[in-house]
Amino acid sequence: MSTQPDAAPPRGTTQPGPATLVVRTTAVDDLDADPGALVRLLPRDAPLAWVRRGDGLVAWGEAARVETSGPDRFADAERAWAALRERAIVRDEVWLPGSGPVAFGSFAFDDRSAAGGVLVVPRVVVGRRGGRAWVTTVSTVGSVATLPAHRTLEDVTAHTADGPAEPPGTITYTQGSVADDAWMAAVEEAVARIRRGDLEKVVMARDVVARTTEPLDLRWVLGRLADEYSGCWTFSVDGLVGATPELLVRSEKGLVTSRVLAGTIRRTGGQEADLARAAALAHSSKDLEEHEYAVASVAQALEPFCQSLNVPEVPFVLHLPNVLHLATDVTGVLCPGTDGAPSSLALAAALHPTAAVCGTPTAAAGAAIRELEGMDRARYAGPVGWVGGDGDGEWGIALRSAALDPEDPHRLRLFAGCGVVAASDPEAELAETEAKLEPMRHALG
Repeated sequence: MSTQPDAAPPRGTTQPGPATLVVRTTAVDDLDADPGALVRLLPRDAPLAWVRRGDGLVAWGEAARVETSGPDRFADAERAWAALRERAIVRDEVWLPGSGPVAFGSFAFDDRSAAGGVLVVPRVVVGRRGGRAWVTTVSTVGSVATLPAHRTLEDVTAHTADGPAEPPGTITYTQGSVADDAWMAAVEEAVARIRRGDLEKVVMARDVVARTTEPLDLRWVLGRLADEYSGCWTFSVDGLVGATPELLVRSEKGLVTSRVLAGTIRRTGGQEADLARAAALAHSSKDLEEHEYAVASVAQALEPFCQSLNVPEVPFVLHLPNVLHLATDVTGVLCPGTDGAPSSLALAAALHPTAAVCGTPTAAAGAAIRELEGMDRARYAGPVGWVGGDGDGEWGIALRSAALDPEDPHRLRLFAGCGVVAASDPEAELAETEAKLEPMRHALG
């Protein structure tokens, strides 16, 4: 684990305390309510975002950064964030979820991945919730804080504005880590293992590489995702960008929510045809089986943390512009405990990986993924989101996402996956991943 700006010594030595953060949150009243308003405030360099239906958080700059790796990546990040919070000097005039100190985070799917995990404490955060907006500025002791004068956004964004988002130019796509034929063969092998009884479900992912003629401006992608997929959580953390319809966990004032998705069918664009497809999806034994595994894994993971838990018996059909999903909202009341309720980051660690992104049983599915997929998922299908000073926060699953190559601003890896069960057909699963790639392809333009 490393924490910046204080350099981390080797493990086993005494670590210096983290820098003291000075956090100031002030209300503002000049933020539009349309879905893309928050995203339009972002600078071009390293934008941070978590927005949905015009509400959420956008941020930029780094007051502190925590990097972790391995099986303890979540716990190490939790301890580092607790240390930063304990030393923070906070003045919060808003007291809404997302005001005060906030860290944006992204964690690798697999504990063996070199991608590890990261928490970024921004220097400036702009938030909006239910018609109220605010600005949070963060500095370290000894530096000059950038405070919002006159309570206007212009004073905060004037020195970061880079003009409107720039389009990426011409885009070309090539196959990713594994060719389509080889990927379908891997799915066929996964189905054979399921029918043998080695496991019950496994989620197979694939990637596609996009190259742009112009250096990629992530604000272009974020703005289009926020507009076209406003019902999803549009995110950007440390070069990972996307719009996920699946909420891994939300923790707020002792209440917990998880939106589980599994079971998918492509939309046709016709209203009557899509209604018929929604009805077929709701009665599909293959999709209902896949969904049941996912819901059961979430309920089992949340149960130890909750004094009560509500798990609907029947899923609903979630309508997105490109696909239809079976969806279930699992809700609960957290146990207070002697040290308070568990943080949203701790809950995300307990939930990950769910059957919706890994499979059932988890260990067998994870082993099959490592053997058959032929790529490092990195942070695809890992938790992404934010945690606040009180531990509450929102974490999604980095689905329908893309990762910007840190060495090449013209190269982007797009990811999508699908749940494989005994009744799966490799060609149909390939088509499902193509449908799930559509949001990112469209966002690129």
